[in-house]
Amino acid sequence: MTSDSLAAVTREILVRHLETWAPAALHRGRRAAYVHGHADAAPELAEAALRVFTEQSDLVRGRELTMIALGRETPRLPEPPPAAGLTLHTIGGGTEERLAVALRAGGAVRVPLLGFVDASATEPPGPATLAALARGKPAEALVVLPVGASAADFRAALHEAGFPLVAAVELATSEDPGPAIVYATTLGKSLEAFKDLLWAVDEFAGVRYRDPEDPERHLMDISLTPHPGPLRRELLRHLESHGAATVTELRTFALTDTVYRAADATRVLHTLLDAGTVTREPAHGRLGGDVVISLP
Repeated sequence: MTSDSLAAVTREILVRHLETWAPAALHRGRRAAYVHGHADAAPELAEAALRVFTEQSDLVRGRELTMIALGRETPRLPEPPPAAGLTLHTIGGGTEERLAVALRAGGAVRVPLLGFVDASATEPPGPATLAALARGKPAEALVVLPVGASAADFRAALHEAGFPLVAAVELATSEDPGPAIVYATTLGKSLEAFKDLLWAVDEFAGVRYRDPEDPERHLMDISLTPHPGPLRRELLRHLESHGAATVTELRTFALTDTVYRAADATRVLHTLLDAGTVTREPAHGRLGGDVVISLP
């Protein structure tokens, strides 16, 4: 497994997401906050995040954007150039130990908040950390899990903390397990945008995706039109275990419980219907959201 390639994909996902998050967050209010955990362990990621904000100085002007970088040791990041409204706080003492206090001290309470925690070399964030991140209005979290950590268990922890919408993808360069990136949000539109971003990133030296929920562990190339095989199997398993479902329900399932997008579910349903693998009611007409899909 090439760690440099995995790090490159992680960095691109983070940077692309920040480039869309910052304008949206500052559009919702005059203040927003970004917290970067374990910044001393992977300073290149924290520096990439800081560059996104400094390059958007025109956007920040007239608003208040706070970046809080946490680490076991105080992160060493370059001071951002003078830009009205952009503030950087670097704090040592540990991410788990200091995150909630740092957010309160930085005024990052009840404002648009995005937290990024690269836990690939440590333990996944605990309940107190997740609960603190979930207090944003709205709140988003992007977490890199260590290899072998259960994305399903972490999904449950995020739900318990107050994040209703969660998605996860595993990065891999071989059949061996890879680190998983988990995204959580309180906004449905943000989840849709993240899924679009996920399939639009550039490929790096053979890095591919795996759906953590796919028991067959199928590897997928990063593509705007991802291989439909795992989603086909997951939709059929869902129908088998839960019974008939509307197109809207199956689109929502794909968005929230798989690595795929809602639009991918629509395409797969068309192929399943054409093959006679599933049936629909009514039998004819447009495949609208209220059409009921079931197994024969």
